[in-house]
Amino acid sequence: MKRALISVSNKEGIVEFARELTKLDYEIISTGGTYKTLKDAGIPVFMVADITGFPEILDGRVKTLHPAIHGGILARRIPEHMVQIKYHGITPIDIVVVNLYPFRETVSKPDVTMEEAIENIDIGGPSMVRSAAKNYHDVIVLVNPENYETVLNELKETGDVSQEMRMRLALEAFTHTASYDTMISSYLAGIAGAKLDSSYLLAGEKVYDLRYGENPHQAAGFYRSLTSRGGLPDAKQLNGKELSYNNIIDSEAAWELVQEFKQPACVIIKHTNPCGVAVAGKLEEAYVRAFDADPLSAYGGIIAFNRVVDAATAKQAAEPFMEVIIAPGFDKSALEILQAKKNLRLLQMEAASGTDLQVRSVKGGFVVQERDSSQVDFKKLQSVTETGLDASLLPDLELAWKIVKHVKSNAIVIVKDGVTLGVGAGQMNRVGAARIALEQGGEKCQGAVMASDAYFPFGDTVELAAGYGIKAIIQPGGSIRDEQSIEACNKHGLAMVFTGERHFKH
Repeated sequence: MKRALISVSNKEGIVEFARELTKLDYEIISTGGTYKTLKDAGIPVFMVADITGFPEILDGRVKTLHPAIHGGILARRIPEHMVQIKYHGITPIDIVVVNLYPFRETVSKPDVTMEEAIENIDIGGPSMVRSAAKNYHDVIVLVNPENYETVLNELKETGDVSQEMRMRLALEAFTHTASYDTMISSYLAGIAGAKLDSSYLLAGEKVYDLRYGENPHQAAGFYRSLTSRGGLPDAKQLNGKELSYNNIIDSEAAWELVQEFKQPACVIIKHTNPCGVAVAGKLEEAYVRAFDADPLSAYGGIIAFNRVVDAATAKQAAEPFMEVIIAPGFDKSALEILQAKKNLRLLQMEAASGTDLQVRSVKGGFVVQERDSSQVDFKKLQSVTETGLDASLLPDLELAWKIVKHVKSNAIVIVKDGVTLGVGAGQMNRVGAARIALEQGGEKCQGAVMASDAYFPFGDTVELAAGYGIKAIIQPGGSIRDEQSIEACNKHGLAMVFTGERHFKH
């Protein structure tokens, strides 16, 4: 008779699986809660303690850490190993079905204590999984209920499981324990305040395969981080097809920017850059103004709102072709309007929690940095020019500064009366970015404000801005030629404020 060890936290499908194993003449051994579940279902099952001859101790911390268990799992089906385990009275274990304590769910609770978290660190489970995966040639290891049926079918058809399947299950098992350890490491790093330690671990689970990446010849997948919650992987999709790779990247950019504002706001993103941003007293007005800022670029873009979408806003947003609309929610009438467009993706989003680090890959490695969440105290800003700062321009300067932080460098943003007039993004020189933004705004730039994500290396950008009637400029300052920009502002009667920090975005 063959032997299966079953000890699972996720008991989905385990009774049915165990019942089928008994029909295939497997003896089942189990622990604690799993033992009770199987016993109550009328399935013949032995306690691990009956096999080890040693009781569970230390509040269940020690149950399976015993040679009778690990010897049975790790023994290769070769004469030398078979002789040894027979001598020691150990029976081989042929199937190990184990998944681990719900550590992630535990530490996600808002009131979780350190003691609760520690007690949900599984020790025996990962040890059995790793032992079984190491010996996959002779032991079938299962950590995922989705594989129960496949394994049963092979056992029923051939009496065994193919080496290809065993290898795949072993890979899944090692990935399961690696992800589990990463979650624990991330949690403890957060408690200890160790953001950028000597090692940085990544763990994720696939949400779904993408049709392709940035381009059709690139394979891609969408993964959920196991060390944080919320964000796009956990968004509720209320309409439309699955997101594409580009949708995901653009949606993230839109959501990050719209979260900057307290007033009703609308952000429209194209290729990760905002083509229209507006704040207003009502969400509908914010959308109309954001779209009208650059309707040509907005076509086929991503819309993000920072308020629940109402029917009036939905009617406006449903008119042009858009890829995605993101919001904290949609009222019933708004949903009815927007869901009439079957291909329009609707995402209900919440702010993500967890790590505030960003990761970006390069060949052979990756870089990690803190997110750019810096905030400027606009009440303390002072003009560095002879022309004082008109208080009426402060709201637009603040809006422009928040937007330029989310625009690819070199970046220039022009704002007037709560809406973008022009955006110059990703240019190789700053005056080129300014020229694009100012030309887009045209005559409307009279009386507007300008934001730059980094300092002006020369006075040429100020000269260009003055020619379009810009009234105030906000920039980091810090150039060895700051005086050139200040002199140009003084010559043309512009006010300029320095924030003391830049916002490069690559």
